[in-house]
Amino acid sequence: MWQEDQNKLTKTFRFRDFTEAFGFMTKVAIEAEKMNHHPTWTNTWNTVYIELSTHDAGNIVTEKDRQLAAIIDRLA
Repeated sequence: MWQEDQNKLTKTFRFRDFTEAFGFMTKVAIEAEKMNHHPTWTNTWNTVYIELSTHDAGNIVTEKDRQLAAIIDRLA
C-alpha cells in the first residue's frame, strides 16, 4: 500500500532477486517516460523503494502521482 508522507507517495517493493527487481524498474521507467513523470527511487538487490511527487507543482502529491502509482502497482 502506498503511504503519503511529507508530500510524497512512497512504497517499497520486494522481488525474488535482483533481475526481477531490475526488470520491474525497466517496466516502470517505460511508463514513467510516457507520462513524462519520473519517480525518485532506489534499488538494493531485490528491493525497490519509490517516492512520487510532482516537482512542477511544488513537490506535492498530485493526481499525476496517483495515476503513476496505480500503473506501478499493476506492473509489480
